Amino acid sequence: MATEKIIPISIEDEMQSSYIDYSMSVIVSRALPDVRDGLKPVHRRILYGMSDLGMLHNRNFKKSARIVGEVLGKYHPHGDSAVYDSIVRMVQEFSLRYPLVNGQGNFGSIDGDSAAAMRYTEVRMQRIAEELLADINKETVDYQTNFDDTLTEPTVLPAMLPNLLLNGASGIAVGMATNMAPHNITEVIDGTVAVIDNPDIETEELMKHITAPDFPTGGIIYGYEGVKEAYSTGRGKITMRARANVEELRNSREQIVVTEIPYQVNKATLIQKVAQLVGDEKITEISEIRDESDREGMRIVIILKRSANAGVVLNQLYKYTQMQQTFGVINLALVKGRPKVMSLKELITRFIEHRVEVIIRRTIYDLDQAEARAHILEGLKIALDNLDEVIKTIRASKNPQEANEELRRKFALTDIQAKAILDMRLQKLTGLERDKIDTEYRDIASQISDYREILSNRDEQNEIIKKELLELKGRYGDERRTQIVYSADDFNIEDMIADEDVVVTISNKGFIKRMPVSGYRRQRRGGKGMKGTTTKDDEYVEHLFVATNHNYILFFTEKGNCYWLKVYEIPEGSRLARGRAIVNLIDIEKDDSIKTFVPVKTLDDEEYIKSHSIIMSTKQGQVKKTSLEAYSRPRRDGIIAINIKDDDSLLEAALTDGESNIILANKSGRAIRFHEEEAREMGRNTSGVRGMNLNKGDELVDMVVIKNTHEATVLAISENGYGKRSLVDDYREQSRGGKGVITLKVTPKTGDLIALKEVSDKDDLMVITERGKIIRMQCKGIRTMGRNTQGVRIMRLDEDGKIAAVTRVVNEEETSEEDAPSVE
Repeated sequence: MATEKIIPISIEDEMQSSYIDYSMSVIVSRALPDVRDGLKPVHRRILYGMSDLGMLHNRNFKKSARIVGEVLGKYHPHGDSAVYDSIVRMVQEFSLRYPLVNGQGNFGSIDGDSAAAMRYTEVRMQRIAEELLADINKETVDYQTNFDDTLTEPTVLPAMLPNLLLNGASGIAVGMATNMAPHNITEVIDGTVAVIDNPDIETEELMKHITAPDFPTGGIIYGYEGVKEAYSTGRGKITMRARANVEELRNSREQIVVTEIPYQVNKATLIQKVAQLVGDEKITEISEIRDESDREGMRIVIILKRSANAGVVLNQLYKYTQMQQTFGVINLALVKGRPKVMSLKELITRFIEHRVEVIIRRTIYDLDQAEARAHILEGLKIALDNLDEVIKTIRASKNPQEANEELRRKFALTDIQAKAILDMRLQKLTGLERDKIDTEYRDIASQISDYREILSNRDEQNEIIKKELLELKGRYGDERRTQIVYSADDFNIEDMIADEDVVVTISNKGFIKRMPVSGYRRQRRGGKGMKGTTTKDDEYVEHLFVATNHNYILFFTEKGNCYWLKVYEIPEGSRLARGRAIVNLIDIEKDDSIKTFVPVKTLDDEEYIKSHSIIMSTKQGQVKKTSLEAYSRPRRDGIIAINIKDDDSLLEAALTDGESNIILANKSGRAIRFHEEEAREMGRNTSGVRGMNLNKGDELVDMVVIKNTHEATVLAISENGYGKRSLVDDYREQSRGGKGVITLKVTPKTGDLIALKEVSDKDDLMVITERGKIIRMQCKGIRTMGRNTQGVRIMRLDEDGKIAAVTRVVNEEETSEEDAPSVE
């Protein structure tokens, strides 16, 4: 018996060597995604296995156990739970921004419920997952042998989409971890195209396209500095908040309704934590908590006690619970088998490099196939051109091998061409079939030329990548789910936001949103309008205003208080969105409401604020002028702008430069015009002076501030949809405090005067009804007529409908940059 050979080794060296081998295996083969396709090995094997089984998005579902067995037996020598848990996560809409697997059955919930066993559930690929596998059969990626060397598997997928950014990734390796946030596909594709167009693009410029992560559970990103740091360095902390609105109950109580929670937060655990805080008396203003979530969406209702301040309670919930959570970004992924932390731009650049390689390899494959086919077609053409001699040669041959050799000798053919001729069916000898061969050869020759052009031209390769991405954007693009709230302490976000006109709307229930002006299509005078905002029966859009993203907006309330917001801080919504409760943006008093608002260019320029004033008017005819300097120190809880008497309320406020004329209009159809010098400048804590003398029961409906009185026209609109334009010069200048002159003949047909606006032919007009319907038209379609007339119908109203608000919009298509109005 041979003696055993024992090799003495140091246990320290063995432990060190074994642990390094283990850690590298975990890093490369288990825990970290590849930067090219954004997948870990288990996810890649699942998708490849499903593709092998034909489990496409338009095929029948198959049992999850089937694919688990396929992946375990062929590619992934680990536990079945590891594979099934990965499949479950790829199905969950609250885990992945763009789920890769379509599931049928119970795949768990946001409450932390487990999925059903794999023998009960069924799966198939989502269509977007098939985009990751596109062209995999065209030798576009490298393959490696599986664990027992019996099969091969891809080392990476072709990945037409930057999946790593779309769905993010998380994983703990040995000595390192990755935690990458998901993003919106529309933004990511726009950002990728921007990098292709300009490889030297800076991160801040790139962030105009990819603004921030977009989590599958929605919520709010609170503060922007962490996003910028993560995109610039690959590491950063992003604060996420739940989306919560305050609703009033019938008995003068309030409730906080949470409709979206931070990413990866367990809803049941969150509710349990809130209940625990109430039980421990850390939060004392909550009387009841209910989970009213259903298939339609999430709804956690937190009912407050009668004396509770909803804002205070909401801040306590953000402080003590997972309603506010930090997402620590670590953009760590494998680059050529090595882990690396990358910035946003590098992640996109690595994806583009991968796509270029895939396109080159795909084109080489297609070129080879095309050249092989062209080679055969050339042989067939030779045979058809020498048909009689070919037939004679074949008939004279004893066997196919001899015929092959004779054909090759006589016509200088290759073995492949000779075999193709021998395999040719007799129907190919017809004239029509011969024409088809010629046509096919010309097409193949054109394709070969195109393929060679692609291989020799990097710009052509980039154009293919862009074209494919934009097609996918059209197929899968969607709206952002996660809102961004920019903190005042963060860096200057204005550089990241286009300074463009937006429409700001506020409903009578206090919901606010902003949206692009281009969201409204223009209609002719007299049109029926289009649906503007989805509202409840008792809710309508009460205010509509145009500003730019970089402006301040001073909000003035009916009680005469003033609040500040930057326009970009107002949440953006679609045309049909309701918006967000304004009480969540500014600390307005419960029994007060926003009445008017003024866009201001800046509050930091001393010369600017000293040369401008705010002039205000009230329903009872008071006017007051105060220097803008008095409003230049924003306070979150607001300031007093004007003292309002008990029977009065603020009507309008506007910015002036000392050279303006003021026109006040009342609902009975009269207007008074006077120079702003008639109203001397006063401090904030005053009531103002008499602007217009009103009859009993009458009230002001609008105020217009005009500079160029000789060319300007004003548009008067009645509540029943009648209106007319008149020259400002038709209104003689008077001293303030008079009764004014007729601006619109008010009759039962026209209804009371509702608005008076300064307009020009270059302007568009937006009119909104109490039912939320909007019409946009050109002002030049409304002719100028005398002051003392009834006007023409400018909007057809539904039965019992009335106009709620009117605003002016500059016609972007016909106004040059010099002519466009700007905040002064």
